[in-house]
Amino acid sequence: MELIQIVIICCIVFLVFGVVAAVIMNKEAKSRESKLAVIRGSSASEGGHNERDVANKRRAEIARKLKESKEEENKGKKKVTIAMKLGMAGLETSPKQFWIFSVLCGVACTAAAYFLGQSNYVIALCPVIGTLGIPRFVLRFLIKRRQKKFLEEFADALEAIVRLLKAGMPVSEAVSMISREFEGPVGEEMSRVYDKQKIGIPLHEAALDATKRMPLTEMQMFATGLAIQAQTGSSLSEVLTNLANVIRARFRLKRKIVALSSEAIASASIIGALPILVATGLYFLNPDYIMILFTTPTGKWLVAGAAVWMTMGVFVMKAMINFKV
Repeated sequence: MELIQIVIICCIVFLVFGVVAAVIMNKEAKSRESKLAVIRGSSASEGGHNERDVANKRRAEIARKLKESKEEENKGKKKVTIAMKLGMAGLETSPKQFWIFSVLCGVACTAAAYFLGQSNYVIALCPVIGTLGIPRFVLRFLIKRRQKKFLEEFADALEAIVRLLKAGMPVSEAVSMISREFEGPVGEEMSRVYDKQKIGIPLHEAALDATKRMPLTEMQMFATGLAIQAQTGSSLSEVLTNLANVIRARFRLKRKIVALSSEAIASASIIGALPILVATGLYFLNPDYIMILFTTPTGKWLVAGAAVWMTMGVFVMKAMINFKV
Protein backbone atom coordinates (compact mmCIF):
# COMPACT_ATOMS: atom_id res chain seq x y z
CA MET A 1 0.00 0.00 0.00
CA GLU A 2 2.81 2.33 0.71
CA LEU A 3 4.32 1.70 -2.75
CA ILE A 4 0.96 2.43 -4.41
CA GLN A 5 0.59 5.68 -2.45
CA ILE A 6 4.09 6.75 -3.52
CA VAL A 7 3.24 6.05 -7.16
CA ILE A 8 -0.01 8.01 -6.93
CA ILE A 9 1.75 10.98 -5.31
CA CYS A 10 4.41 10.92 -8.01
CA CYS A 11 1.77 10.87 -10.73
CA ILE A 12 -0.02 13.83 -9.15
CA VAL A 13 3.23 15.77 -8.89
CA PHE A 14 4.12 15.04 -12.51
CA LEU A 15 0.60 16.06 -13.58
CA VAL A 16 0.82 19.37 -11.72
CA PHE A 17 4.25 20.08 -13.18
CA GLY A 18 2.93 19.20 -16.65
CA VAL A 19 -0.01 21.63 -16.32
CA VAL A 20 2.28 24.41 -15.08
CA ALA A 21 4.72 23.77 -17.95
CA ALA A 22 1.87 23.82 -20.50
CA VAL A 23 0.57 27.14 -19.14
CA ILE A 24 4.07 28.66 -19.27
CA MET A 25 4.64 27.43 -22.82
CA ASN A 26 1.24 28.79 -23.89
CA LYS A 27 2.08 32.22 -22.45
CA GLU A 28 5.44 32.19 -24.23
CA ALA A 29 3.75 31.25 -27.51
CA LYS A 30 1.23 34.06 -27.13
CA SER A 31 3.95 36.59 -26.34
CA ARG A 32 5.93 35.36 -29.34
CA GLU A 33 2.89 35.75 -31.61
CA SER A 34 2.22 39.25 -30.28
CA LYS A 35 5.82 40.23 -30.92
CA LEU A 36 5.62 38.84 -34.44
CA ALA A 37 2.40 40.75 -35.00
CA VAL A 38 4.08 43.95 -33.86
CA ILE A 39 7.00 43.24 -36.17
CA ARG A 40 4.64 42.61 -39.09
CA GLY A 41 2.69 45.77 -38.34
CA SER A 42 5.84 47.87 -38.18
CA SER A 43 7.18 46.34 -41.37
CA ALA A 44 3.85 46.94 -43.11
CA SER A 45 3.83 50.57 -41.97
CA GLU A 46 7.36 51.00 -43.20
CA GLY A 47 6.84 49.19 -46.50
CA GLY A 48 3.40 50.67 -47.24
CA HIS A 49 -0.09 49.14 -47.36
CA ASN A 50 -1.42 47.18 -50.25
CA GLU A 51 -4.47 48.17 -52.29
CA ARG A 52 -6.86 46.07 -50.24
CA ASP A 53 -5.85 47.77 -47.00
CA VAL A 54 -6.26 51.18 -48.63
CA ALA A 55 -9.72 50.26 -49.92
CA ASN A 56 -10.76 48.99 -46.49
CA LYS A 57 -9.54 52.20 -44.87
CA ARG A 58 -11.53 54.24 -47.39
CA ARG A 59 -14.68 52.27 -46.68
CA ALA A 60 -14.16 52.68 -42.95
CA GLU A 61 -13.63 56.41 -43.41
CA ILE A 62 -16.80 56.72 -45.47
CA ALA A 63 -18.80 54.78 -42.87
CA ARG A 64 -17.42 56.96 -40.09
CA LYS A 65 -18.26 60.15 -41.96
CA LEU A 66 -21.80 58.96 -42.66
CA LYS A 67 -22.29 58.04 -39.01
CA GLU A 68 -20.96 61.40 -37.83
CA SER A 69 -23.13 63.31 -40.29
CA LYS A 70 -26.18 61.31 -39.20
CA GLU A 71 -25.47 61.97 -35.53
CA GLU A 72 -24.97 65.68 -36.18
CA GLU A 73 -28.18 65.75 -38.14
CA ASN A 74 -30.10 64.06 -35.34
CA LYS A 75 -28.60 66.38 -32.73
CA GLY A 76 -29.24 69.56 -34.65
CA LYS A 77 -32.50 68.43 -36.18
CA LYS A 78 -34.95 71.27 -36.28
CA LYS A 79 -38.57 71.51 -37.17
CA VAL A 80 -39.17 71.74 -40.91
CA THR A 81 -40.58 75.21 -41.59
CA ILE A 82 -42.79 76.35 -44.43
CA ALA A 83 -39.84 78.14 -46.01
CA MET A 84 -37.85 74.89 -46.04
CA LYS A 85 -40.78 72.99 -47.54
CA LEU A 86 -41.15 75.59 -50.27
CA GLY A 87 -37.46 75.17 -51.07
CA MET A 88 -37.89 71.36 -51.18
CA ALA A 89 -40.74 71.82 -53.64
CA GLY A 90 -38.59 74.07 -55.84
CA LEU A 91 -40.94 77.03 -55.47
CA GLU A 92 -39.79 80.62 -55.36
CA THR A 93 -42.81 81.58 -53.27
CA SER A 94 -42.20 83.25 -49.92
CA PRO A 95 -43.89 81.99 -46.73
CA LYS A 96 -45.98 85.16 -46.63
CA GLN A 97 -47.36 84.50 -50.09
CA PHE A 98 -48.04 80.88 -49.12
CA TRP A 99 -50.09 81.91 -46.10
CA ILE A 100 -52.02 84.47 -48.19
CA PHE A 101 -52.87 81.72 -50.67
CA SER A 102 -53.89 79.42 -47.80
CA VAL A 103 -56.27 82.02 -46.37
CA LEU A 104 -57.81 82.64 -49.81
CA CYS A 105 -58.23 78.89 -50.27
CA GLY A 106 -60.00 78.67 -46.89
CA VAL A 107 -62.34 81.54 -47.83
CA ALA A 108 -63.13 79.92 -51.19
CA CYS A 109 -63.93 76.57 -49.57
CA THR A 110 -66.17 78.22 -46.98
CA ALA A 111 -68.02 80.23 -49.61
CA ALA A 112 -68.52 77.13 -51.78
CA ALA A 113 -69.93 75.17 -48.84
CA TYR A 114 -72.25 78.05 -47.93
CA PHE A 115 -73.66 78.50 -51.44
CA LEU A 116 -74.10 74.73 -51.83
CA GLY A 117 -76.34 74.73 -48.76
CA GLN A 118 -74.18 72.55 -46.52
CA SER A 119 -74.79 72.23 -42.80
CA ASN A 120 -73.22 74.50 -40.22
CA TYR A 121 -70.78 71.77 -39.17
CA VAL A 122 -69.43 71.50 -42.71
CA ILE A 123 -69.21 75.27 -43.06
CA ALA A 124 -67.33 75.49 -39.76
CA LEU A 125 -64.81 72.85 -40.88
CA CYS A 126 -64.19 74.34 -44.33
CA PRO A 127 -61.94 77.24 -43.13
CA VAL A 128 -59.68 74.80 -41.26
CA ILE A 129 -59.51 72.34 -44.15
CA GLY A 130 -59.05 75.03 -46.78
CA THR A 131 -56.42 76.98 -44.82
CA LEU A 132 -54.36 74.26 -43.15
CA GLY A 133 -55.24 71.11 -45.07
CA ILE A 134 -55.41 71.58 -48.83
CA PRO A 135 -52.37 73.90 -49.30
CA ARG A 136 -50.12 71.64 -47.20
CA PHE A 137 -51.35 68.57 -49.05
CA VAL A 138 -50.52 70.22 -52.38
CA LEU A 139 -47.11 71.29 -51.08
CA ARG A 140 -46.35 67.77 -49.87
CA PHE A 141 -47.39 66.37 -53.25
CA LEU A 142 -45.04 68.79 -55.05
CA ILE A 143 -42.15 67.85 -52.72
CA LYS A 144 -42.60 64.11 -53.35
CA ARG A 145 -42.91 64.62 -57.10
CA ARG A 146 -39.74 66.70 -57.21
CA GLN A 147 -37.79 64.19 -55.12
CA LYS A 148 -38.95 61.33 -57.33
CA LYS A 149 -37.87 63.17 -60.47
CA PHE A 150 -34.54 64.01 -58.84
CA LEU A 151 -33.83 60.35 -58.05
CA GLU A 152 -34.76 59.27 -61.58
CA GLU A 153 -32.00 61.45 -63.05
CA PHE A 154 -29.47 61.50 -60.19
CA ALA A 155 -27.89 58.14 -61.07
CA ASP A 156 -27.22 59.30 -64.66
CA ALA A 157 -25.78 62.56 -63.33
CA LEU A 158 -23.40 60.70 -61.00
CA GLU A 159 -22.19 58.45 -63.82
CA ALA A 160 -21.66 61.53 -65.98
CA ILE A 161 -19.58 63.10 -63.20
CA VAL A 162 -17.52 59.90 -62.96
CA ARG A 163 -16.79 59.95 -66.69
CA LEU A 164 -15.77 63.60 -66.52
CA LEU A 165 -13.49 62.92 -63.54
CA LYS A 166 -11.83 60.03 -65.35
CA ALA A 167 -11.29 62.32 -68.33
CA GLY A 168 -9.26 64.64 -66.08
CA MET A 169 -11.80 67.37 -65.36
CA PRO A 170 -11.84 68.94 -61.85
CA VAL A 171 -14.75 68.18 -59.56
CA SER A 172 -16.14 71.73 -59.60
CA GLU A 173 -16.10 71.87 -63.40
CA ALA A 174 -17.78 68.47 -63.58
CA VAL A 175 -20.57 69.75 -61.32
CA SER A 176 -20.89 72.85 -63.53
CA MET A 177 -21.17 70.65 -66.63
CA ILE A 178 -23.90 68.58 -65.00
CA SER A 179 -25.85 71.72 -64.07
CA ARG A 180 -25.85 72.75 -67.74
CA GLU A 181 -26.56 69.37 -69.25
CA PHE A 182 -29.36 68.21 -66.94
CA GLU A 183 -32.71 69.91 -66.54
CA GLY A 184 -35.20 69.73 -63.72
CA PRO A 185 -34.30 69.25 -60.03
CA VAL A 186 -30.84 67.76 -60.71
CA GLY A 187 -29.76 70.70 -62.85
CA GLU A 188 -31.21 73.21 -60.38
CA GLU A 189 -29.48 71.73 -57.33
CA MET A 190 -26.13 71.27 -59.09
CA SER A 191 -26.33 74.84 -60.39
CA ARG A 192 -26.87 76.14 -56.85
CA VAL A 193 -23.96 74.04 -55.58
CA TYR A 194 -21.67 75.42 -58.27
CA ASP A 195 -22.82 79.03 -57.72
CA LYS A 196 -22.04 78.78 -53.99
CA GLN A 197 -18.65 77.27 -54.79
CA LYS A 198 -17.86 80.25 -57.02
CA ILE A 199 -18.39 82.73 -54.19
CA GLY A 200 -15.89 80.95 -51.94
CA ILE A 201 -17.90 78.25 -50.17
CA PRO A 202 -16.14 74.85 -50.28
CA LEU A 203 -17.78 72.42 -52.65
CA HIS A 204 -18.58 69.81 -50.01
CA GLU A 205 -20.20 72.45 -47.77
CA ALA A 206 -22.31 73.68 -50.69
CA ALA A 207 -23.41 70.11 -51.37
CA LEU A 208 -24.19 69.61 -47.67
CA ASP A 209 -26.35 72.74 -47.76
CA ALA A 210 -28.19 71.29 -50.78
CA THR A 211 -29.34 68.39 -48.59
CA LYS A 212 -31.64 70.83 -46.79
CA ARG A 213 -33.56 71.38 -50.04
CA MET A 214 -33.25 67.75 -51.11
CA PRO A 215 -33.26 65.69 -47.87
CA LEU A 216 -32.54 62.34 -49.49
CA THR A 217 -30.06 59.68 -48.39
CA GLU A 218 -28.48 59.65 -51.86
CA MET A 219 -27.85 63.40 -51.75
CA GLN A 220 -26.35 63.11 -48.26
CA MET A 221 -24.02 60.36 -49.48
CA PHE A 222 -22.96 62.56 -52.40
CA ALA A 223 -22.12 65.41 -50.02
CA THR A 224 -20.25 62.99 -47.73
CA GLY A 225 -18.22 61.69 -50.67
CA LEU A 226 -17.20 65.23 -51.60
CA ALA A 227 -16.23 65.93 -47.98
CA ILE A 228 -14.07 62.81 -47.78
CA GLN A 229 -12.44 63.60 -51.10
CA ALA A 230 -11.66 67.15 -49.93
CA GLN A 231 -10.15 66.00 -46.61
CA THR A 232 -8.39 62.75 -47.51
CA GLY A 233 -8.01 62.91 -51.28
CA SER A 234 -9.74 59.57 -51.78
CA SER A 235 -11.07 58.26 -55.09
CA LEU A 236 -14.30 60.15 -55.69
CA SER A 237 -15.08 58.29 -58.91
CA GLU A 238 -15.25 54.96 -57.04
CA VAL A 239 -17.60 56.39 -54.41
CA LEU A 240 -19.92 57.94 -57.00
CA THR A 241 -19.94 54.77 -59.09
CA ASN A 242 -21.02 52.71 -56.08
CA LEU A 243 -23.65 55.31 -55.20
CA ALA A 244 -25.08 55.21 -58.74
CA ASN A 245 -25.26 51.41 -58.56
CA VAL A 246 -27.07 51.60 -55.21
CA ILE A 247 -29.64 54.05 -56.61
CA ARG A 248 -30.33 51.82 -59.61
CA ALA A 249 -30.66 48.76 -57.36
CA ARG A 250 -33.19 50.62 -55.17
CA PHE A 251 -35.22 51.53 -58.28
CA ARG A 252 -35.26 47.90 -59.41
CA LEU A 253 -36.43 46.83 -55.96
CA LYS A 254 -39.18 49.46 -55.94
CA ARG A 255 -40.48 48.33 -59.34
CA LYS A 256 -40.48 44.73 -58.14
CA ILE A 257 -42.45 45.70 -55.03
CA VAL A 258 -44.98 47.60 -57.17
CA ALA A 259 -45.42 44.54 -59.38
CA LEU A 260 -45.89 42.20 -56.41
CA SER A 261 -48.35 44.52 -54.61
CA SER A 262 -50.41 45.46 -57.70
CA GLU A 263 -53.11 42.90 -56.90
CA ALA A 264 -53.50 44.22 -53.36
CA ILE A 265 -53.64 47.80 -54.66
CA ALA A 266 -56.36 46.90 -57.16
CA SER A 267 -58.37 45.12 -54.45
CA ALA A 268 -58.06 48.09 -52.09
CA SER A 269 -59.12 50.51 -54.85
CA ILE A 270 -62.21 48.44 -55.66
CA ILE A 271 -63.20 48.10 -52.01
CA GLY A 272 -62.74 51.83 -51.42
CA ALA A 273 -64.73 52.85 -54.51
CA LEU A 274 -67.53 50.29 -54.12
CA PRO A 275 -69.73 52.23 -51.62
CA ILE A 276 -69.57 55.38 -53.74
CA LEU A 277 -70.42 53.47 -56.94
CA VAL A 278 -73.31 51.64 -55.28
CA ALA A 279 -74.72 54.89 -53.83
CA THR A 280 -74.46 56.60 -57.22
CA GLY A 281 -76.24 53.69 -58.93
CA LEU A 282 -79.04 53.70 -56.36
CA TYR A 283 -79.45 57.45 -56.82
CA PHE A 284 -80.10 57.06 -60.55
CA LEU A 285 -82.39 54.01 -60.04
CA ASN A 286 -84.40 55.25 -57.06
CA PRO A 287 -83.50 58.76 -55.83
CA ASP A 288 -86.14 58.81 -53.07
CA TYR A 289 -84.74 55.63 -51.55
CA ILE A 290 -81.15 56.90 -51.25
CA MET A 291 -81.91 60.53 -50.42
CA ILE A 292 -83.27 59.50 -47.01
CA LEU A 293 -79.63 59.24 -45.91
CA PHE A 294 -79.04 62.90 -46.84
CA THR A 295 -82.31 64.50 -45.73
CA THR A 296 -82.98 62.97 -42.30
CA PRO A 297 -80.82 63.55 -39.18
CA THR A 298 -80.35 59.82 -38.61
CA GLY A 299 -79.30 59.34 -42.21
CA LYS A 300 -76.77 62.15 -41.99
CA TRP A 301 -75.22 60.59 -38.89
CA LEU A 302 -75.05 57.25 -40.67
CA VAL A 303 -73.38 58.82 -43.70
CA ALA A 304 -70.89 60.64 -41.48
CA GLY A 305 -70.05 57.46 -39.58
CA ALA A 306 -69.68 55.49 -42.80
CA ALA A 307 -67.40 58.17 -44.24
CA VAL A 308 -65.21 58.13 -41.11
CA TRP A 309 -64.91 54.35 -41.05
CA MET A 310 -64.28 54.16 -44.79
CA THR A 311 -61.53 56.76 -44.47
CA MET A 312 -59.91 54.82 -41.65
CA GLY A 313 -60.15 51.63 -43.71
CA VAL A 314 -58.53 53.29 -46.71
CA PHE A 315 -55.63 54.53 -44.58
CA VAL A 316 -55.20 51.07 -43.02
CA MET A 317 -55.13 49.40 -46.45
CA LYS A 318 -52.70 52.00 -47.72
CA ALA A 319 -50.39 51.37 -44.76
CA MET A 320 -50.56 47.62 -45.41
CA ILE A 321 -49.55 47.87 -49.08
CA ASN A 322 -47.13 50.78 -48.79
CA PHE A 323 -43.60 49.37 -48.64
CA LYS A 324 -40.72 51.76 -48.09
CA VAL A 325 -37.34 51.02 -49.67
